Amino acid sequence: MAKFEINVPFETDQPTVVVEVDPRSPLARGRHKFQLEVVDDSGNVSLPDTVDVIVADRERPTAVIAGPQVADLGKNFELNGSKSFDIGGVIKTYRYTYLGPVR
Repeated sequence: MAKFEINVPFETDQPTVVVEVDPRSPLARGRHKFQLEVVDDSGNVSLPDTVDVIVADRERPTAVIAGPQVADLGKNFELNGSKSFDIGGVIKTYRYTYLGPVR
């Protein structure tokens, strides 16, 4: 198991790792980003790859939105909330909001 700190790499020779979570200070609800770089036997380092992990709540529903990374100028595009879930319940309403351009 690995105790992760923000922006501090954890190195191992194994392809999988278990993220150790302290129950006294767990990861907050919502998305958390993890990154992987690999190094070969010549010392070459890969480009990083990332994954967003959603920490869910057992009482409230969890929203999961997907959309294109690139949308064509002047063209419609789709947002998808079908992977949203509620442990022990059913999603009844999907409330989408445009928050403006990213700065």
